[in-house]
Amino acid sequence: MTQRERNIVIGCVLGDGFIQRVGTKSARLRLEHSLQQKDYLLWKVSELRRFMQKPSILTRFHPTWKKFYYSIRCQSHSSSEFGKLRMIFYQDHAKQIPESISRLLKDSLVLAVWYMDDGYYYKRDKTAYIYLSKHTDRDTRRLLRAIQENFDLHPKLEKKKNGSMNLKFSVAETKKLSTIIAPHMIQSMRYKIDEEPRID
Repeated sequence: MTQRERNIVIGCVLGDGFIQRVGTKSARLRLEHSLQQKDYLLWKVSELRRFMQKPSILTRFHPTWKKFYYSIRCQSHSSSEFGKLRMIFYQDHAKQIPESISRLLKDSLVLAVWYMDDGYYYKRDKTAYIYLSKHTDRDTRRLLRAIQENFDLHPKLEKKKNGSMNLKFSVAETKKLSTIIAPHMIQSMRYKIDEEPRID
């Protein structure tokens, strides 16, 4: 796996990606997005094409809302490379933030992929957010420390009543974030950043 491929995979795992164990030492990466984000998933598949299978369209029916929902999914072939990453990012079948996150979340490409997965830009307020999984306090502190040390970004942690959390970037911090990740943002996802990332 090249460093670029590894950076993209790490960004995916921090975001919506899932690494599924296959046997004792191998695993496969599974990616899934709504059809509205089809271009983004296909970009990931293109970047990781040496590992990925053919994407497929999934249809789900929500019995309460009486609606069909469509998504696009792609998974990789099983590989020891993904097996090693699963050992780093999973414990007892649950995703975790490893102690080595400061080393893993060092390249701006990792941050950009993670943001394209889980980030959102509120145009009215000119602020960005990254929605987090339900991590332990220790894992969250590790994540915040890595962002601060590697990118000089200082988002605030917001805890919601339902137990979910997000990282909130102030207007100035959003501009800094946009400057860092803009070179990696694909066209269909650029609505998630400040298009004029200048710091006054």
